[in-house]
Amino acid sequence: MSRSNRPAGTAGTDSPAGTDSPAVLAGHPSLHRHRERAGKEGQVLHRSKRGWVWNQFFVIEEYTGPDPVLVGRLHSDVDSGKGRCKYILSGEGAGTIFVIDDKTGNIHATKTLDREEQAQYTLTAQAVDRDTNKPLEPPSEFIVKVQDINDNPPEFLHRPYFARVPEMSNVGTSVMQVTATDADDPTYGNSARLVYSILQGQPYFSVESQTGIIRTALPNMDREARQEYDVVIQAKDMGGHMGGLSGTTEVKITLTDVNDNPPKFPQSVYTMSVLEDKVSGEEVGRVKAKDPDQGENGLVSYRLTEGDGLGVFELTTDSQTREAVIKLKKMVDYETKRTYMLRIEGSNPHVDPRFTAWGPYRDEATVKIMVEDADEPPVFVAPSYNFEVEENAPAGTQVGRVHAKDTDVANNPVRYMIPRYTDVEQFFSVNSEDGMITTTRPLDREAQAWHNISVAAAEIGTNTPAYTHTVRVNIRVKDVNDNAPEFATNNEILMCEAITPGKVIETVSAVDKDEMAHRQHFTFSLAPEIAHNHNFSLKDNRDSTASVHVLRKGFSRLTQDVYFLPVEISDNGLPSLSSTQTLTVRVCSCDSRDTILSCNVEPYVLPAGLSTGALIAILACIVILLAIVVLFVALRRQKKEPLILFEEEDIRENIITYDDEGGGEEDTEAFDIATLQNPDGANSFLPRKDMKPELQGALRPGPGSTRGHSVDVDDFIKSRIAEADSDPTAPPYDSIQIYGYEGRDSVAGSLSSLESVTTESDLDYDYLQSWGPRFKRLADLYGTKDYPMNDTDDGEDS
Repeated sequence: MSRSNRPAGTAGTDSPAGTDSPAVLAGHPSLHRHRERAGKEGQVLHRSKRGWVWNQFFVIEEYTGPDPVLVGRLHSDVDSGKGRCKYILSGEGAGTIFVIDDKTGNIHATKTLDREEQAQYTLTAQAVDRDTNKPLEPPSEFIVKVQDINDNPPEFLHRPYFARVPEMSNVGTSVMQVTATDADDPTYGNSARLVYSILQGQPYFSVESQTGIIRTALPNMDREARQEYDVVIQAKDMGGHMGGLSGTTEVKITLTDVNDNPPKFPQSVYTMSVLEDKVSGEEVGRVKAKDPDQGENGLVSYRLTEGDGLGVFELTTDSQTREAVIKLKKMVDYETKRTYMLRIEGSNPHVDPRFTAWGPYRDEATVKIMVEDADEPPVFVAPSYNFEVEENAPAGTQVGRVHAKDTDVANNPVRYMIPRYTDVEQFFSVNSEDGMITTTRPLDREAQAWHNISVAAAEIGTNTPAYTHTVRVNIRVKDVNDNAPEFATNNEILMCEAITPGKVIETVSAVDKDEMAHRQHFTFSLAPEIAHNHNFSLKDNRDSTASVHVLRKGFSRLTQDVYFLPVEISDNGLPSLSSTQTLTVRVCSCDSRDTILSCNVEPYVLPAGLSTGALIAILACIVILLAIVVLFVALRRQKKEPLILFEEEDIRENIITYDDEGGGEEDTEAFDIATLQNPDGANSFLPRKDMKPELQGALRPGPGSTRGHSVDVDDFIKSRIAEADSDPTAPPYDSIQIYGYEGRDSVAGSLSSLESVTTESDLDYDYLQSWGPRFKRLADLYGTKDYPMNDTDDGEDS
C-alpha cells in the first residue's frame, strides 16, 4: 500500500527504481524474488523489492479554507484500477474528523484542528475486496500529526506577584523570578520561544530576558522615601521578533526595613514643671526620640546620663508608646531647691553592622524641671511628743506644748485642734493658738495609765483635710498613793477543833493598786477592838506578809463555828494609806491526822459552777440509769417462765393501779398479787427457778391458815412480811407493799375487789361472764358467792 500526501510534502525511503516519487509512497511493497548466483557452491540469494516506507501525515492546525483539507492518499499495489478494491479507514477521528474515499483512497479533514487540544491522531487503513469484503492486504497503521502555528500568546500562571527586598540593597540584588508559559509547540519553530522585558518599573528594577529574574537597578533605595513599587513584566514569543504574541504580569515589590536611621530627639531642650506636693512615683513628663525605622530597628532605649536631679527623678519606658517617662523618685521642696537639670540619651539597642559607619545611633536631649510652690500643710517640729501628768490633778492642769510651722514662703499662722476620734472621752483640750495641751478633768492612773491622742495643725482659714498635718502625743499618767491596800485573797481560814495553841493557821499578804514596784511595803496589825483577844494573834513578818497564830485550845464548832478577825493593813506611800480587812476563821471537825472532815460550809465552799469532770460524771450516771431502765423494760417484755411455780400457769402476776380514780399516791404503786391469789399456799415452800438458795430455812406455818376456811387478809399480809424479814433465802424482789386501803383518798371509793372477799358484799358479778375469756377467772372467783377465795389457783389481770 502506498500513500500520497500533497499538503505536507513527502517523506520516504528508496523507490523500486531507485528514485523518489513525491506523490506515491509504498505502504506494503510487493515481494519479487530475484535469483542470483553467489559463491562457488551455487547458492541462490533472494531479497524483496523495497517499496515506500511511510507512517505519518501532516495537517496544519487552524486551517480555515473553503474545502476540506486533503490529508493524503492511500493506494494499494493490488489495486488494478478496475474498482474492485475498497479502502476502509478506522481509528481516532475516523468518520468524524477524517473521511476517506473508498475508491480513490483520498483522506480529507472535515474540521479545523487545534494542536493544543490534540497534537496527533492514530488511524488504521485497510484494502478489502469490494464484493467479498475480504482483506486484500493486512491493516496498516499510520499517524496524522497536527502541524503547529503561533496561535497562543504567553501566559503568567501565578499573577499577580509579590516580592520583598531590603532597602539599601546593592545593584543587581535578585528580587524574584517570574515565569510565563506558551501553549504552542516548543519543538517546532519559534512559536514557544519567550523573551522577557520590563515595561514599567525602570530605572529601579530590571529583568533578565531569558530567565525572567527581576533584579534591583538603582543603589541606595530608601524605604523611608518610598516603600512600594509596581513593576510590569512582558513575555513575548517568536524570540521577541515582530509578529510574535505577548503577555504581561504585575509584580508588587516592597522594600523591607533595615536599621539605617539613628534616633533623633525633636528638641534639644525640654522644659517641665512639678508641684512640690507630688509624692514619689508620680509622673513629671515625657520625651520621645524619633526613629523612622520599623520594628526592632526603630526601638529606642533611654537612660539618664548626667544632671543634678539623678537622685530625685527616675526614668522608665512606656511599652505602648515607646516614650521616656520621667517620674518623681523622692519628694521635692520648693523652699529648698527650685530647678533641676537632667541629660537623657536615646539609642538603638539593635545596630546593623553594615551601617555602623552611618552612626552614631544615639542622640541626647536636656530636660529642665521647675519646682512649683504648693500650699503645704504645717509641719510639727517633732515627729511625736511624750508628756507626763499626775493622776488626780485638777482640771486645767498643763500637760505640754506642741509646735508646728508653715513651710510655705508666706509662713501663715497655724491653729491647733484635737481630733475627737483620738480622744473620745475628751480628757484633754489644746489651745488653738499656742498648742498648749491641758486636762479637762482629773485622771485616774488605775483606770488608764496612758493616753494616746493626736493633735492636728492647719493654716488659719483652711479647713481642707489635705492641708492638715497631725502628730502623735503620748501622755503618761503618773501614779500617786490614792489606793489603800487589801488582802491578796479572800479565802476563809479552816481550822481544826483540836488545834494546838501557838500554831500558825494562815499567812496573809496584801496588794495595792498603786504603782510602787519594788519599793512597795505593807504592815499588818489586829484592829484595836480585838487586839487583846484570847483566841488569835497576828505577827507582822516585815516582808509584806503576816502570820495568824492560835492562842488557845478547845475550840468547838458546836459552841462557835466562825470567828472574825479585823486586820489593819498600811502601805508605805506618801502619805501612807491603810484599810481594815476581815479574816474569817471557820472551825472544822478533823480526824486524828488533822484532816478536815466537815465544816458545815458546803454552801460557801462549793463552787458556783460545776467543773467539766463533774458534768461528765453526772452525764455518765444519767446514761447508766437510762441503760438500766431500758434493760429492765426489755427483760420485762420477754415472755419467760415465771420464777414461782403454781399449780396452774400464771398468766399475769402484777396489777398496776393508776390515779385515774383519784386515790392519791397509793393509786400509783404496783404490787405482786400472786400471793393474794393463793394465801393458803403460804405454808408450802415454792422454790425459785432462777437461783438455788444456799440456805433454806423452815417456813413457819401462818396462824389460822387452813384450807377450806376464810383467811383474814390483813393478818395474812403481816405474817408474810414477818416471814420475808426472817427468811435469808428470800429473793431481793420478793417484797410486798401493803395497801390496806387502796383508795382512801378517792372520793369515788375503792374499785378493788379485794375487800369483797372479806365483806358481805351484795354486788352481782355475773356480768363478768359476758366480758370474754380474759375475765373468766374473775368471773369464777366472784361470780359465785359460796366459792371461797382461798380455793382459787390463779387469776386474770385486767
